[in-house]
Amino acid sequence: MKEHSATGAAPGQPADDEFDDSISLLDLMLPLVESWKLWILGSLAVGLVALGIAFVLTPVYTARTSFLPPQQQQSGVASALASLGGLAGLAGAAGIKSPADQYVALMQSVSATDRLIDQFKLQQVYESKYRFLARKELEQNTRIAVGKKDGLISVEVDDTDPKRAAEMANAYVEELRRMTSVLAVSEAQQRRTFFEKELKDARDQLAKAQLALQASGFNVGALRAEPKAAAENYARLKAEVTAAEVRTQVLRGTLADSAPEVQRQLAQLSALRAQLARLEQATDASVGPDYVSKYREFKYRETLFELFARQYEIARVDESREGALIQVVDVAMQPEYKSKPKRAFIAVAATMLSLLLLGMFILVRHFWRESATDPNDAKKVARLRSAFGRH
Repeated sequence: MKEHSATGAAPGQPADDEFDDSISLLDLMLPLVESWKLWILGSLAVGLVALGIAFVLTPVYTARTSFLPPQQQQSGVASALASLGGLAGLAGAAGIKSPADQYVALMQSVSATDRLIDQFKLQQVYESKYRFLARKELEQNTRIAVGKKDGLISVEVDDTDPKRAAEMANAYVEELRRMTSVLAVSEAQQRRTFFEKELKDARDQLAKAQLALQASGFNVGALRAEPKAAAENYARLKAEVTAAEVRTQVLRGTLADSAPEVQRQLAQLSALRAQLARLEQATDASVGPDYVSKYREFKYRETLFELFARQYEIARVDESREGALIQVVDVAMQPEYKSKPKRAFIAVAATMLSLLLLGMFILVRHFWRESATDPNDAKKVARLRSAFGRH
């Protein structure tokens, strides 16, 4: 009972100093209501100023185009991984990029970006002293994305000139057309490029072999020493060995050596090499006149050229089936209305932010003044003021 009377508080009730230290909602609302003109009218004034600044800002226009990327046939490896279903991730299928992602990467490449910078003179437009600064500015003003549902690739370009914005968006599509006509992106394009190179080399070697055969002259005894059918059989078998080696190289570029396709091709190559070795042992190529070796070399190059020509045509047919045509769904048109700045949003955002900041300022100022009048906190406030004064 004496303890209760000493503190001046009834049992079960907090002490007076606890009441003094607590801050209620009324304590917070009171200074805000007392300074409502500064709080409300000040925030509205800031919003009006922000709205005026938004009218002064240069308008930005956005042009948009969308197109259907070239459709590729699914390769054997991709089909096998797709058949795994949920286990495809364990096989590393999650890291495989889709063809659409490759086309987006091509449009975002330095080569494509620099061509657009030169075409539209963007260094002068962006007032960039260096090319890399203009490239960075263009990347910030461009958005290229692949639709998750429809699979369409969309290109959006921001610019202060609506006509230039539309032309730049369409230029991205034209640049992609140019790059896909030069680069081998799909699997069929890569095979076509590979066999095109091999076909050119085979054509050159065939021409050299033909000249060497013509220079050696014709000898009837040479034909009797090694009949024409035997020479052609040797050339055909040697060409098949070379073609099998090329096919093995192509498979090893995409599959592991333990894959069934690679193992089957290696077994076939080994059998062809063994057959060729037996034929070479039975008929020594160095025996007989020079015409025989030249004729065999010529028939070998001729057969090899025919095999590569056949593979090249197959790759061209596969490439045409993939539908390499870029089909534009929506051509970028000159925008009629600006996309930025959003004046209403700027004004509302500035007003709300001002309400928050001014409210905090009013509360801090109020409690600072209250602390200065409190004898317990007056010394602390004086020390703070002196500390700020020294700095």
